[in-house]
Amino acid sequence: MKFIKDLKEGDRISDIYLCKYKQAAVTKNGKPYENVILQDRTGTIDAKVWEPDSPGIEDYDAMDYIEISGDVNNFQGALQVSVKRIRKCREGEYDPADYQPMSSKNLDGMYQELTGLVRSIQNRYLRQLLEAFFVKDESFIKVFRVSSAAKTVHHGFIGGLLEHTLNVTKLCDYYCSAYPILKRDLLLTAAMCHDIGKTREISPFPQNDYTDDGQLLGHIVMGAQMVAEKARDIPDFPHEMLSQLQHCILAHQGKYEYGSPKTPALIEALALYYADDTDAKIETFKETLENNREKKGWLGYNRRFESNLRVSSLKE
Repeated sequence: MKFIKDLKEGDRISDIYLCKYKQAAVTKNGKPYENVILQDRTGTIDAKVWEPDSPGIEDYDAMDYIEISGDVNNFQGALQVSVKRIRKCREGEYDPADYQPMSSKNLDGMYQELTGLVRSIQNRYLRQLLEAFFVKDESFIKVFRVSSAAKTVHHGFIGGLLEHTLNVTKLCDYYCSAYPILKRDLLLTAAMCHDIGKTREISPFPQNDYTDDGQLLGHIVMGAQMVAEKARDIPDFPHEMLSQLQHCILAHQGKYEYGSPKTPALIEALALYYADDTDAKIETFKETLENNREKKGWLGYNRRFESNLRVSSLKE
């Protein structure tokens, strides 16, 4: 099997992939086609079925395993498959483990590092809150460890939410050493909790798709609610502390146009926004480079970064 991470422009492929997503569409000229996302354990790739009514295209749906034949092209700086033939596969023709993307980092090691940061929190209320999630709530821990941080954009793999949360928390910890004005306990607690709503927003693999609550409420609102639920079980949890923690969560995407219900009013909320954005953007850029690993120099225009991206050429 040729994994998605190993595909390069100009490849002709004939292999089995999970159809993660399928949507009918129409070109500007009124010609029907299908948008498809293919997935294996190394990642996802966009695909187009330009002749969906062709005899070579069997009936298939999202979450089916399909054998596809097609060509790998480059479109606006990202690889894309032009699909010529599709055959729906039968159980036994594939190993499901080959189609669930996984963090390249050790989940146990990352979780131990995260719980070490929990133990570093000095404020007893905030530490109890974090322990209620990350130490005592076994059902939450089980889901959190294997959740993705996004459907497709960044950290869209098993362990992605844990990896992203740890990265953001460590960035915030650095910010606290560089800018002593920041309240470390508040900021790190917000960092560890900022995306906990994604355990309810996005379904487990292999679906890794938005739940009904995810569509209706979103992870930001649900995360703020989850924090309030845990805080209610902690005697005398200060209202002002809860309000400021929830504000950091509600404002962590920074701008209304980015889906943030609030914009940062606390310096800790501002720091969290930039830490979250930094990790998401660098991971997205990294995944772009990995999807174009055979290229040197310029990669072409990328709409997410609104720039013509380039591979660094300086040697270490």
